[in-house]
Amino acid sequence: MKTIQLKYILSFGIITILLACSTKKDNFVNRKWHSVNTEYNTLYNGDVALQKGIEDVKATYSDNFWEVLPLERMQITEEEQKPGDTKNPNFERAETKATKAIQKHSMNIGGFEKNNQIDESYLMLGKSRYYEHRYLPAMEAFNYILYKYPNSNNVYQAQVWREKVNLKLENEQLAIKNLNRTLNGQKKIKSQDLADINAVLAQAYITTNKLDSAIAAVKISKKETKLKEEKARYTFILAQLYEKLDYKDSAFVAYQEVIDMKRKSPRNYTIYAHLKQTTQFDFETGDTIAFHKKIDKLLENIENKKFRDAIHHQRAVFYDKKGNNKLAILNYNKSLRNMSTDRYLAASNYKNISNIYYREKNFHSSKIYLDSTLVHLTDKNSEFKPLKKKLEILADVVKYQDIISQADSVIKVSKMSPTDKIKYYQDYIDKLKISDSITAKKLAESGNALNQNPKSDMMPSGKSDENMLLPPGAGGLSPVNTGSAKNPLAEASFDKKQSTDFPINTGGLQSSFYFYNPATVAQGKLNFKKKWGDRKLGDNWKTVATSNQNQIDTTNPDEVIEEITPDEKTKSSVVPKYTTAFYIDKLPKEEKVLDSLNTEANHARFQLGSIFKEKLKENKLAITSFEDILVNKPESKLILPTYYNLYQLYDSENPEKAMAYKQKILSEYPDSRYASAFNNTAINADITADSEFNNLYAKVEKGLYREANAEIDALLKKYDGDELNAKFDVLKAKISARLFGLSAYKTALQKIVKNYPKGVETKKIESILATDIPVLEKLDFGATPRTFNLVFVSNYPNETSHKNLIERLNKYAKESGDTKIKVSNDIYNVDKNMIVLHGILNKITAESVYNYLKEHKDYRLKDTPIIISNEDYKVVQVKKNLEEYLAKIK
Repeated sequence: MKTIQLKYILSFGIITILLACSTKKDNFVNRKWHSVNTEYNTLYNGDVALQKGIEDVKATYSDNFWEVLPLERMQITEEEQKPGDTKNPNFERAETKATKAIQKHSMNIGGFEKNNQIDESYLMLGKSRYYEHRYLPAMEAFNYILYKYPNSNNVYQAQVWREKVNLKLENEQLAIKNLNRTLNGQKKIKSQDLADINAVLAQAYITTNKLDSAIAAVKISKKETKLKEEKARYTFILAQLYEKLDYKDSAFVAYQEVIDMKRKSPRNYTIYAHLKQTTQFDFETGDTIAFHKKIDKLLENIENKKFRDAIHHQRAVFYDKKGNNKLAILNYNKSLRNMSTDRYLAASNYKNISNIYYREKNFHSSKIYLDSTLVHLTDKNSEFKPLKKKLEILADVVKYQDIISQADSVIKVSKMSPTDKIKYYQDYIDKLKISDSITAKKLAESGNALNQNPKSDMMPSGKSDENMLLPPGAGGLSPVNTGSAKNPLAEASFDKKQSTDFPINTGGLQSSFYFYNPATVAQGKLNFKKKWGDRKLGDNWKTVATSNQNQIDTTNPDEVIEEITPDEKTKSSVVPKYTTAFYIDKLPKEEKVLDSLNTEANHARFQLGSIFKEKLKENKLAITSFEDILVNKPESKLILPTYYNLYQLYDSENPEKAMAYKQKILSEYPDSRYASAFNNTAINADITADSEFNNLYAKVEKGLYREANAEIDALLKKYDGDELNAKFDVLKAKISARLFGLSAYKTALQKIVKNYPKGVETKKIESILATDIPVLEKLDFGATPRTFNLVFVSNYPNETSHKNLIERLNKYAKESGDTKIKVSNDIYNVDKNMIVLHGILNKITAESVYNYLKEHKDYRLKDTPIIISNEDYKVVQVKKNLEEYLAKIK
């Protein structure tokens, strides 16, 4: 009986389940069945996946506390995702579950949805698409809720997420309009929904730089949110907005509110709130002791270990603003040594150290740290382009300082008496020996430590030896003053192109591995000899008696024993770098070499002075650079522009000196453009070196080589010493190539390389001289011809005198029907042009064409052409050797 009852119950249950599975019937069982299955099965699993995905995003997202934080902590921009990066599978799973819930459990009957969980499914679908950066499909899902489920309890959340999408699509104004309409149209909104709406609204206001409106919205979000993390974040952002609007007191109070939340606030908000308060410290009247106590307390707290980089940075900023550069650099370096994922903080440390060295006029160190700054900044950061431009300027400064330092040091030492040279280098050698000894000892100690602890790190510590010694004079690596007391610019530098046989003491910069350091190896050999004596290389060397090794094999008559004198023994044991002759022999002996170095240094001083004056606005350094030119035997072409630059620099600072340089220009260069300006001679202010160069360049581009050639020499003289002088010379070389041929072109290029050895154009010109010029020089007559030309040589200008010839040749080219037959009126040199009929198949045909043009009644040509292959014609134009070709064919 019980069995029969059980069968009936099971059958009834199965039938009921089957009937409930239908999505087309609107009854209680169907609605409840699909609602429960949607909520506790499909959506539950989808929500678990979605939350895991969001946690993954939070784990990978890093806040930049140095800018106003975004209201939404889970922002990952499209740019951060590289092609080929895998998407988060949790969001894909959440989307799949949401889609399944909609497809299998939606009960759209009579135009109305009977399953009250479908709006949740669309919300999950939209969120998963949003986190995958598929914003338009996400918006479709949120809009579906707003239009199909106006009475849903998820309407406000759908509105919030839709406006988040609008912010991502940069439709801030539309988002503001929609959210304000929602707030104004509804009287009662749940606290968390109200907080979320105002958070998105605040973000839109921040993006559009309406900070006052943003503050009002953030205050509401902060008040209404029930989540502790959000409350702390909104409070921190509120403080940042106050700070940006320069409401310092309000910002301080808001940061203090974050601090007072204690463990209710995430640790990062608390720490940065402390640090932001320290930025408001009054460096003139503030309590310095209290400041350092606060910093020390933060550093001592073990919970703040991962924030020590930011804490040290803030102390460094304190010393930086106080003007204590040494302690500032020390603490910036402490910040850098604490490993951090905050790339902007690292960039700030490097940038601030660079600024300190810049203020100290140590441009070499400033450049190095600025270079490291850019490594840690993205190219989309607002600071990147200005800093990159500054780095390029500093690179030029360092380059020219190195040239000056090298030349000055070589010149000064070369001009010393033999006794002074020996004394100079002996002093250096004494210091070098001490330095090498210290280095060898340190490396030996580190070697012992490595032997005692094989697992210790064998990589170099990365600390440079501050007492590193470099050879002075011969390699140009020592900062030697040239005799001018006004040259603080010749700083110590490393010559990248120094001779490979020039031994440099690396001062511990090499690897700590024993055999990678010659000083350590040398010390090891000495220690071995002291302990074991001179031993031959062989098996069982330890067991072989020293006396036996030193015995002479008398049984071998071929063995010859050479006596070594004490002097020879001493001489053979001396290391070359410890002898003065090693350096003195490398000094230049010829006066012209020293003159060349001085010329190069003066050009570098001029460029350096121009950079200080025009780009860095460092007038004192510019004056020093220009005045050093005048005391170092400058070339005549540098004197006038140097006078004028000094006149301009002194004009506002020292009118008397400015007047002195003005008088020098008027007396020594009365016909110069500068003198014309002083004498108020009619002069067009719009005419500058740039404008005249551009006009001349335009003429060359149009093929007006003769017109450009007539002007170039006058402009070179007019702008002698100007920054654009090198470009005028390059333009002249191009003109020379077209009018005077390959030989003149080569000479002009060689002159540029000689006059501007460090110029921007020089490297390219050296490449042309090394590769292109030799190829052109190999061109010669007799190459296999492909086509032939009829060449009519005429005097320039020939447009009038040979108008009839040109018209008849054009007529023939048109009537021939051959597209390869063309006519050109080519420049040959200053006085000659070549009217050319191109594209004739072979020499016989060329002769026939000439006879046809000569005899036919429609042409009757009287001029006699030169029949030449196109290949030989190219040689004639490149080398301007028409006479050589005519002599060859006679």
